[in-house]
Amino acid sequence: MTHPSHRHAQAAARVDAVADTSRRHLLTGVAATLAVAAGAAVSTRAQAQTYPTKPIKVIVGYAAGGAVDIVARTLGQSLSASLGQPVVVENKPGAGTNIAVKSVIAAEPDGYTLMLAANALAANMALYQPPPFDAERDLVPVSLVGRVPVVLATSTASNLTSFARLLEVAKAKSPVLSFASPGNGSTPHLAIELFARAAGIELQHIPYRGGSPAITDVIGGQVPLVAVNALEVQPHVRSGKLRVLAVLSPMRTAIFPDTPTIAESGFPGFEASVWYGLVAPAATPKAVVTRLHAEVQKALQTRDVRERMTAVGGEVVPGSAEQFGALIHAERLRYDKLVREAQIKPD
Repeated sequence: MTHPSHRHAQAAARVDAVADTSRRHLLTGVAATLAVAAGAAVSTRAQAQTYPTKPIKVIVGYAAGGAVDIVARTLGQSLSASLGQPVVVENKPGAGTNIAVKSVIAAEPDGYTLMLAANALAANMALYQPPPFDAERDLVPVSLVGRVPVVLATSTASNLTSFARLLEVAKAKSPVLSFASPGNGSTPHLAIELFARAAGIELQHIPYRGGSPAITDVIGGQVPLVAVNALEVQPHVRSGKLRVLAVLSPMRTAIFPDTPTIAESGFPGFEASVWYGLVAPAATPKAVVTRLHAEVQKALQTRDVRERMTAVGGEVVPGSAEQFGALIHAERLRYDKLVREAQIKPD
């Protein structure tokens, strides 16, 4: 018969053996996890060092020839030279840029599919219900690129000879002034709605399908005002058909240096610019995003990019990816409030 003390010793030995086995399994598991993590880190670093090894595609949610397209091609040329791979711009217009955004979200997150986005990226989450995407969850900001101001213009034959005169007529409400824009929910439309609220005036919106037909009807006298980006009105101002009454940016634009800003005209702090920035699918490796951000920042310092941005009425805006992310978040909140209060619907 086994003595009780021997039985206790045997039981203790078995417990120690199980504990030792558990510790070995735990240590093996931890080692394996650390090895996988280390391997992933090495793989990510290697990917960033070799990136890119093939052409990069930049999606644009607008037709070729517009301001966003021009900015994308300008940036693409500079990035192609510094990265040593072709940067191809692919235009995917439709659904207020939602088609383009969704294609980027669904793309392989490897740094080879990017998008040059504009304000619609933030606005569409409020305009379309249910929201077609969540830009802050589904995409990662790479870099803000630049801004082009929205301008408010009229025909040179119009009696609206100045911004002060526009405010005078608008406040009289006889009749209510109307303005044309490239469409419901477009950046110029939302910019003027924001301005009207800041100024305490009422303006009637007339949506068009694009800036060109809107401008044509203003030149023809069918509509008194048009809100578009500076690039689209520039040739018509040069030809003497349009007069720019105000620039909706914090500083005057280089292509209309004599035109006052809304901020200068009695509304300090007001700003409603068209901004452009590069985004990528959310799971794109951080090292690749960091590399792309650095290359964009270098491109924004080049004379060619700066001159081309000035030529379309804009300015380059260097800054961190975090600053761009903060802008998207702030714009999302601003547009959400405006869309709800003004009950704006997309075309």
